[in-house]
Amino acid sequence: MSRNTVTLRDLIQFFINMEQMQGAGVPLLDALSDIRDGSTNDQMRDMMSEVHRDVSDGASLSEAMNKHPKVFKALYISLIKSGEATGDLTSSYRQLEKYLKWVDIMQSKIKKATRGPMITAVVVLGVVVFMMSMVVPQIVGFLKFLDLELPWYSTSLIATSNFFVQPQFHILGLPVYGAIIFLGIPFLMVLAFMFVRKSSESAAYKIDSFYLSLPVAGNLIRKITIARYSQTFAALFASGIDVIKALKSSRNTVSNLVLIDAMEGVEDYVQSGSPLSDALNASGEFPSMVVRMVKIGEESGKLSEVLDQVSDFYTKDVDEAIDGLIEMIQPTLTIILATVIMWIAAGSLGPIYMNLGTMVDF
Repeated sequence: MSRNTVTLRDLIQFFINMEQMQGAGVPLLDALSDIRDGSTNDQMRDMMSEVHRDVSDGASLSEAMNKHPKVFKALYISLIKSGEATGDLTSSYRQLEKYLKWVDIMQSKIKKATRGPMITAVVVLGVVVFMMSMVVPQIVGFLKFLDLELPWYSTSLIATSNFFVQPQFHILGLPVYGAIIFLGIPFLMVLAFMFVRKSSESAAYKIDSFYLSLPVAGNLIRKITIARYSQTFAALFASGIDVIKALKSSRNTVSNLVLIDAMEGVEDYVQSGSPLSDALNASGEFPSMVVRMVKIGEESGKLSEVLDQVSDFYTKDVDEAIDGLIEMIQPTLTIILATVIMWIAAGSLGPIYMNLGTMVDF
């Protein structure tokens, strides 16, 4: 079955095949044609046909790949250019293969951190809406029939249920119920944050700073961002790209404005002549252990090997942070659901229990 989207796995396989074939002495054009003919992905096959044609017409591989920016990002092109300049394309393929596998692992970890809690959150929201819209109104009708004196937690339960089942306003003549508003609040908040972030750079900076200040989640955002930055820098530096260019290209993988400022500070320090370890330390975003590792790598002339160790350090750190986030969110959502159910039980059964003697006498 053919596919029409070039995935990360397709790119990983592409660079693995290129490394194996060119490492075995297969000419570039023959390697490209073999990958083109063996592809089951329609878009990948069409793209490889164009890359093969451009290389046949005299373009370099990086130039041919650069015509497909949606698939081959600037980072990939930089690594291929470096391999062309040194005459060692297989090393560039190897670095790209390693980098993309790392990205694939990180994406899987991020999905792991978000998918489970999101499913649980949806279930909690669904249960709350169902209870307030379907179950509680039946209980409210029964309590009204008994004409009992209701405590505050019962009256608040009734008010909340009324909010869910009664129209709050109308749009184009159609009623908008409280349940719809309740379900729409998370999406509206996300849209509002996105709109404000795009409309004002100062507001975007404050929002990004707020993200980083969140308990557990902020620490995870910081670790994932720095892990991506470090891994990108390690891949570029190992391919022979100079430190300043590698730092600037690595900064392009960062989206949080607060962290971008920190990375720009690293570049300024290095451009002024400071060692990379001092620049990382001055940014305040890198642990002292990482700074010491980089300093040792600079002094020993084995910075590439140390950068790989730094990347491994952050990968393990992200693993622990994701596990910590999941361990915190899942029980929290469960507690929220249990609290709502307890509130409904107390609000509905509490008045009956407290007035049981009166009801028996009656």
